[in-house]
Amino acid sequence: MRAPDSGAGDVRMPLAGVLVADFSRVLAGPLASMTLADLGATVIKVERPGTGDDTRSWGPPWTANSSAYFECANRSKRSVVLDLDDENDLVMARTLASRADVMVENFPAGSLARRGLDYESVRALNERLVYCSVTGFGSGQGAALPGYDFLVQAMGGLMSITGTPGGEPVKAGVALVDVLTAKDATVGVLAALRAREVSGRGQRVEVNLLSSLLGSLANQTSGYLATGKPPGRMGNEHPSIAPYETLRCKDDVLALACGNDRQFGKLAEALGVPELAGDDRFATNEARVRNRPALRAALEEKLRGDTVEAWSARLTSVGVPAGKVGDIGDGMRLAESLGLAPTVAVGDGAPPQVRHPVSFSETPVTHYTAPPRLGQHDDDIRRWLAERTTP
Repeated sequence: MRAPDSGAGDVRMPLAGVLVADFSRVLAGPLASMTLADLGATVIKVERPGTGDDTRSWGPPWTANSSAYFECANRSKRSVVLDLDDENDLVMARTLASRADVMVENFPAGSLARRGLDYESVRALNERLVYCSVTGFGSGQGAALPGYDFLVQAMGGLMSITGTPGGEPVKAGVALVDVLTAKDATVGVLAALRAREVSGRGQRVEVNLLSSLLGSLANQTSGYLATGKPPGRMGNEHPSIAPYETLRCKDDVLALACGNDRQFGKLAEALGVPELAGDDRFATNEARVRNRPALRAALEEKLRGDTVEAWSARLTSVGVPAGKVGDIGDGMRLAESLGLAPTVAVGDGAPPQVRHPVSFSETPVTHYTAPPRLGQHDDDIRRWLAERTTP
């Protein structure tokens, strides 16, 4: 029995025909389910009466519909209001889970079990279901800990390496751990859907903010495991590469990223000091990292002779990765100038949104719809859920 279509179910899209029951709120879960919607899945978002998703009230900034925060993670979905403390609505929620291909949830530990919507209960109704749980600190000993992005950035170590040396730890400028966890959740769901093609059975996919963060700290966690010494804050410097930082020019700072000795040689030549590339203190990356203060002084002495814009153009032209530190608007304009089409229209008078970042040659992402108003699709979805005997 086919669900009411969101409009995203274009048969040419990768996940056309996949039905997602989205019981998640805030960012990590909704962003994962929105990614599935971008890829063509029909996503039904279950929201609580009155307030809906917490992020509907997280503003400013506001849109004509709700908040910009809510809209960043909920396009191309259909919204139904179900009170999980009401027996009739709970039956509908179970019916939705029994028909879905994927269920995404981030409820507090034990909350769904009391309602018969935990994995074991739902699997008895639908053995093909891929059931994705998003938590802060796992479903074991950390199950009771509140899973907020800022808290995980602090407790998981990200803030300890973000900020200036000797300064206060600083969070990332976006809920980065939620975003990374959403991507891990999406990967897990897609892998489980592929495994289902072979086994015919769904499975539970679990992701948690702390594990996603630790897995994303990459060279920093690897360095700690290799040495037993936690890294510290280095501002815009890189612990293993130099020059890979911001450097002062005549009018502002330049972001410079020399990833190898060849690029450093080109940099030295462009600055008019080719002898730096042969200096024992700077000839290799290891030496440059060891002698970073002297390197920085030598480079900034030359860079202060011209503007960021001039140096950016000059260095880029000879293959040295360099650019000005821009704001989000600058990033959007850069993407536009490169033909990357960073935004898409979603209709219904809603503001444009950031385009899905993956391009497909055979199954393109072709359709986006505006984030739903609270309960916008109640009538259609409730009618569909009532069409057969409930579980």
